[in-house]
Amino acid sequence: MDCGASAKNLTTPVKGAKIVPNMTVDDLVREYGGCAFGAGRLAEAVDIYYEMLASENTTKFFGLAGAMTPAGMRTIVADLIRDGHIDVLVTTGANMVHDTVEALGLHHFKGSDCANDIQLRHECIDRIYDVYLPDQHFTDLEEFLQGVYAGLPQEKLSIRQVLTEIGKNLDDDSSILKTAAEMGVPVYCPALQDSVIGLQAWLYKEGNPLHVDAFADMHEFMEICYEAESAGAMLLGGGVPKNYILQSMLVTPKSFEYAIQLTMDHPETGGLSGATLDEARSWGKVGEDAKSVTVYADATITLPLIVSAVRTRLSKR
Repeated sequence: MDCGASAKNLTTPVKGAKIVPNMTVDDLVREYGGCAFGAGRLAEAVDIYYEMLASENTTKFFGLAGAMTPAGMRTIVADLIRDGHIDVLVTTGANMVHDTVEALGLHHFKGSDCANDIQLRHECIDRIYDVYLPDQHFTDLEEFLQGVYAGLPQEKLSIRQVLTEIGKNLDDDSSILKTAAEMGVPVYCPALQDSVIGLQAWLYKEGNPLHVDAFADMHEFMEICYEAESAGAMLLGGGVPKNYILQSMLVTPKSFEYAIQLTMDHPETGGLSGATLDEARSWGKVGEDAKSVTVYADATITLPLIVSAVRTRLSKR
């Protein structure tokens, strides 16, 4: 066997990161660019996301799964919407539940993952890993939602329209739903029933007229996909938001030209959060020549770093 060095595989030496005082986040990420493993992937994600946001003809999709809003990521997402960096948001009902809870001034609290959950139950405290949430917050949320539903138009509505109406009733500039409603950015939640927002809608509907068509969003969503000159996706986690975004291109002649995934899951189980973006190429969801990368790390760490570095680059354009 000829073990001579292959020129095509030995072109870019690993360069050790140099850390100096007063570095910006972008300075640090640029140092990551010479490294391998997760550091190199994070640097690549910043390069791709910068190009995606800087492109004026790219429609920017954002998939928000996992417990990102109770963990403290909602303001980042709201600011991205406000600054025109998200054209389409697809998320879970739970994220919008916790966004609404915060917007009502009902805070989440830092707790511990090493907890006595039976004791927490007796104290009427719900736990999301190391985040605590009093049960009373949901009572207040439910009262708010019942009031919103009572004021909805009587015609048939889409899920997106329902979420827009909720956003219009909120008064918190850090709220994703309020910011999206103000900016005219659609928020799609294909599995809204799987949340307190959906549960309260069902309870309201048991005694009052409420007409929500779960399929009504599809036409609007597909029109956005058809009209996009190019498309890019930032995906936090997987689940319904990731699939809803990526599958949209199956009914168009296009594919995503940019794709970034932030996840801690791996592909061996076949789950969507771990499914690679290369796998999506086999379906035609992500283009053959698309710029894509998956960063395997906690999204509450990687998202702020990526957004901070990209914002610095955009400010220097």
